[in-house]
Amino acid sequence: MRVMAQMGMVMNLDKCIGCHTCSVTCKQAWTNRAGTEYVWFNNVETRPGQGYPRRYEDQEKWRGGWVRTRRGRLTLRGGNRFRKLLTIFASPVQPELEDYYEPWTYDYKALIEAPLGDDFPVARPKSLITGEDTKITWSANWDDDLGGASEMGHLDPIVEAVNAARGEANEKIRFEFEKTFMFYLPRICEHCLNPSCMASCPSGAIYKRAEDGIVLVDQDRCRGWRQCITGCPYKKIYFNHKSGKAEKCTFCYPRIEVGIPTVCSETCVGRLRYLGLFLYDVDKVTAAASVEDEKDLYEAQLDLLLDPNDPAVIRAAKEQGIPDDWLDAARRSPVYALAKVYKVALPLHPEYRTMPMVWYVPPLSPIVDLLAKQGHDAEDRDTLFGAIDALRIPVDYLAELFTAGDTEVVTRVLQRLAAMRAYMRDVTLDREPDAGIPASVGLTEESMRAMYRLMAIAKYEERYVIPTVSALDHQQKAHELEELACSLDYDEGPGMYGSAAFGEASGRPAPVAVETFQALRQRQTSGAETSSSSLRGRVNLLNWDGNGSPEGLFPEAHGGDE
Repeated sequence: MRVMAQMGMVMNLDKCIGCHTCSVTCKQAWTNRAGTEYVWFNNVETRPGQGYPRRYEDQEKWRGGWVRTRRGRLTLRGGNRFRKLLTIFASPVQPELEDYYEPWTYDYKALIEAPLGDDFPVARPKSLITGEDTKITWSANWDDDLGGASEMGHLDPIVEAVNAARGEANEKIRFEFEKTFMFYLPRICEHCLNPSCMASCPSGAIYKRAEDGIVLVDQDRCRGWRQCITGCPYKKIYFNHKSGKAEKCTFCYPRIEVGIPTVCSETCVGRLRYLGLFLYDVDKVTAAASVEDEKDLYEAQLDLLLDPNDPAVIRAAKEQGIPDDWLDAARRSPVYALAKVYKVALPLHPEYRTMPMVWYVPPLSPIVDLLAKQGHDAEDRDTLFGAIDALRIPVDYLAELFTAGDTEVVTRVLQRLAAMRAYMRDVTLDREPDAGIPASVGLTEESMRAMYRLMAIAKYEERYVIPTVSALDHQQKAHELEELACSLDYDEGPGMYGSAAFGEASGRPAPVAVETFQALRQRQTSGAETSSSSLRGRVNLLNWDGNGSPEGLFPEAHGGDE
């Protein structure tokens, strides 16, 4: 047994309100540079829907993840190394910009500077790629922008799979207004135990950190082959068209190293994200990912997760150099509790055989409102249990997302969630709790109360149990993480070198700190007062350099008044 540690995340989909705060803060922190305009390391999808990029779950088209050969071995769905070599210069299996979307802004200048007239000025959308006028036809969450699934829900690959499985004899998933359903699905990189992106990279630029399992891209080794984009079934690796490098979610590793949650977790309005540590047996990953029946992959992955309270596991972990404070964090880990102890969290698309480490608690909420409107006691155990098969969100759909189509596992999870609601209602109302409710789903009263606390009212330090790294190893590199640049390498630095031989986009991207410094220096050392002609009658105090008083800062005098 070779024990390794893995940082993981669990998201409770019952709590996601689709506010996209996580997406916006992640975008601002990680992908607000040139070349990443279309990139969303974190995005929130509306389900049913096509997702981002469009229909990324259609692996017959995109060829992501692993497949099991007749000999029981794993091979990349996109082809072996020889086939990859043949297509290394022009991979035909790549999402195009239209599969993502063409990012845009608006011509606000036309609104601000338009002369007085009878017609109201229009701020036309402008492409952030070409700078030309564009027509908005798709975006990162277009399914939600359309106001539901009635228009394009049938294009969801999961809907297609469910309808194909049900057959013509049964009623298919409907999208009429009174029968449709929806829920939100936040997504980041899965930081898999068996990452197919890493296996697809010809340059060996993608690596999995030994200390915490976070999957990263070495920007110095990356050569922009983009085979990783093909290999990732979740399409969570993106190509920076300015730097020519691949980029992906970093699990906010500089924050994790000092014990701070990821940006998406820290800013989540619904408090639906949990961060913690898994311990797993690395020697059994390949065997677990190679099981014959796809429906067995969830249990196989669950078996990989080791009990941090087991003396044998503790002894093996210490032999591998895992420190005591990390073992303590693993024992207090909320993600281990939700996934392995209470078994209410499920991995996303285990059939891709990548062993994903971002797990989800499936949604139950719509059933309560539906039952209450029908005049039932919506929190009664018997009512809830009997209605799970008739959920507005079909169990088949959830099973295709989280258990490779195994509806029994999803039903068991939903029953535990329903039992928790029924049991805790009696506790909240000061009634005698029914011990038979937790027993009916394989839990004790104590464990059900603990599960409720974790899922409903857990405090900050309970939701985020993050072991910190050694100060000797990383804190001395804090400045390097901040900048990673020398002014000699950039335009208008002491060297005055150009970007590269083939123009601006061919060189290394300048850190935002360098760009900001040069712009600020140019404004504040010009030696001239701010000219009114440059401001054109407008005053922007955020960009004003403080020299002089621009026209329009103070109201003009009228009628001889000073």
